[in-house]
Amino acid sequence: MTLRPQQAMSRSHRIAIICGATVGSVAFVAIVVGMLLWWRHRRNQQIFFDVNDQYDPEVCLGHLKKYTFKELRASTNNFNSKNILGEGGYGIVYKGFLRDGSIVAVKRLKDYNAVGGEVQFQTEVEVISLAVHRNLLRLIGFCTTECERLLVYPYMPNGSVASQLREHINGKPALDWSRRKMIALGTARGLLYLHEQCDPKIIHRDVKASNVLLDEYFEAIVGDFGLAKLLDHQETHVTTAVRGTVGHIAPEYLSTGQSSEKTDVFGFGVLLVELITGQKALDFGRLANQKGGVLDLVKKLHQEKQLNMMVDKDLGSNYDRVELEEMVQVALLCTQYYPSHRPRMSEVIRMLEGDGLAEKWEASQNVDTPKSVSSELLPLKFTDFAGVDESSVGLEAMELSGPR
Repeated sequence: MTLRPQQAMSRSHRIAIICGATVGSVAFVAIVVGMLLWWRHRRNQQIFFDVNDQYDPEVCLGHLKKYTFKELRASTNNFNSKNILGEGGYGIVYKGFLRDGSIVAVKRLKDYNAVGGEVQFQTEVEVISLAVHRNLLRLIGFCTTECERLLVYPYMPNGSVASQLREHINGKPALDWSRRKMIALGTARGLLYLHEQCDPKIIHRDVKASNVLLDEYFEAIVGDFGLAKLLDHQETHVTTAVRGTVGHIAPEYLSTGQSSEKTDVFGFGVLLVELITGQKALDFGRLANQKGGVLDLVKKLHQEKQLNMMVDKDLGSNYDRVELEEMVQVALLCTQYYPSHRPRMSEVIRMLEGDGLAEKWEASQNVDTPKSVSSELLPLKFTDFAGVDESSVGLEAMELSGPR
């Protein structure tokens, strides 16, 4: 059968249309698959960018989220004072509500000008973010602009130890004795991780009740670790401001600027005093009309076997007297004048758990601290700080002997 020319052209036209449609469909599927793969790759690769959406594709940090300043400003209602969770020497912390419904804590750093460049800041933040432990505050993300540095953390529903020491639930203290001991152990474990299990190790330099946060189960979460190093970075790496809180600064750090893990041990010892008394260390000395140092008062009450005089009145008689004496002894061991005489955090944990305290305590009784030195430099003499702000402060820059 012979097709007419018109019929042959019609058939060829249909075949061409079918082939074109097939090729077009295949191309469309290929484009869609390619776009999906590109989007998936881009989502998994967190690229740094600032508020102007300019970024360096070479700088990536997959485990941290990079927020825009606009996003964090909106989450805190333009950094509204009603959303302030706390304020210290490092900056102000705001409660933030992100668009996905999650609640976060946004720390707006004060000393952003002290940081040696954006790349250095990102590097330091990355190092801090690698410290992951159940008793350390996890860093979620951060934001950098030309004149702003912000860090984003999980929101801690029970606030800080400092705030909970003054709270009551159904007429009873929010922190009973068992919770206070649990907080002491949790804080010690967090510091142990920073000192002995991080590489490089991290020195906190401002261990105090307001820097220990509490999760929904009242588990101790050490916050603000690494910020002293982060904010004190300078080109020379030689000088730094003494950072810390009046009443918590170890004597060698206050006098020379030299900090070590034993600086944190000293701060932990003062924290134990706060957990026992329910007050700031300096406030406890003032209320007792103590003219010497707060630690002198604690030592005196221990020698006179009147430790009940220093227990938080809100606890009444609901505390373990044996554990109280053990905690006081650990506090005094941690706050010895010479850093070399103080225990390591691994030893502190064992002593709080009842292992090796008696031997350590007996050995410490044969160690004398020169009174002429301690009276001049021991930073817990509250009379030396009348009228001074007791929040975290930066003191005069002093030379360090090496990296912190």
